[in-house]
Amino acid sequence: MLRLLALVLFLVMAVVPPPAAAQAPDPWAKLAPFPEPAEELYGIAAAGKLYVFGGLAPGWVPRGLVFEYDPATNAWTKKKPMALPAHHVAVAELNGKIYVFGGFVPPASGPPAWAPIDNAWEYDPAADSWRALAPMPSKRGSPVAAAAGGKLYVIGGASTHPGSPATSIHPARPHRAVAMVEEYDPATNTWRARSPMPTARNHAAIGAVNNKIYVLGGRVGAGFIGVASNTDVVEEYDPATDQWGAVRARMPTARSAVAWGVHGGRIYVAGGEGQNDQFMAAFRAVEAYEPATNRWTALPRMPAPRHGLAGAALGTRLHLVSGDVQSAGIPGMQLHSPNHDAIELSGR
Repeated sequence: MLRLLALVLFLVMAVVPPPAAAQAPDPWAKLAPFPEPAEELYGIAAAGKLYVFGGLAPGWVPRGLVFEYDPATNAWTKKKPMALPAHHVAVAELNGKIYVFGGFVPPASGPPAWAPIDNAWEYDPAADSWRALAPMPSKRGSPVAAAAGGKLYVIGGASTHPGSPATSIHPARPHRAVAMVEEYDPATNTWRARSPMPTARNHAAIGAVNNKIYVLGGRVGAGFIGVASNTDVVEEYDPATDQWGAVRARMPTARSAVAWGVHGGRIYVAGGEGQNDQFMAAFRAVEAYEPATNRWTALPRMPAPRHGLAGAALGTRLHLVSGDVQSAGIPGMQLHSPNHDAIELSGR
């Protein structure tokens, strides 16, 4: 009888599953979705709010979106559109104003393509107004920009070849990544050329830490992912000396068309895309670079892969907004996400 009872207890215990392990809390907060999902969006924080610019519609039509996100109310507000709708622009903030540089627009005639421009604009969030600035010395799209020492630096990008009669770029036509660096002084509304970046590239990430500027990743060789290669190179620029230093610790995940933000002496890089002869994909990777230690740290991955998304550090959170879940270059496959995710950066 005792043997039978023991056998019954053994069988019962064998079929009853153990208690489920406690599930770790999701480190990503889901916030108010972006009202008009798009790709090729750019984010910047100013005066405690998040601003998103740009957008690209099918047929390579720039949308010129401007939205403001208020973390206090978890709500989006549509603002005045970009004075000149363009895509693949560079954005930076200085003294509460937001600066938008370069980008691409549709060509004046002919089939769809990307025509690089030299336009520069100042957006005043308080007044919701735009002001045209002195144009950049060069025409280029997909550069990156950062503020340091009271000035703004526009770095890299993609454009036509020097001396070429072409006024736009296209995956089927020769074009180039550029290395140029141009400095804008808002006090005098003037530009000057500075030392070029060692690695010509576009679609990169950028961050300023302790008055040094870091350019991270991006693509080399061309502006379109299908005819370019991603790079993992990280380079440091010192505006005070106009010098580029030695290559820093390389990105763990080479990618382009990423989002980024700067917080606590670290530069956070999220998402992006990559293509080769085996795959076409968007990334979920989130990685932080700390210039002081020249080290990279992996963070919890994004809830869904995206490229061409907007990003910025606002308060102690990294915000990631919208973007495309499928790598570009596949006709009819623009899958724009409304997702607005944020992760706490304190202690990471």
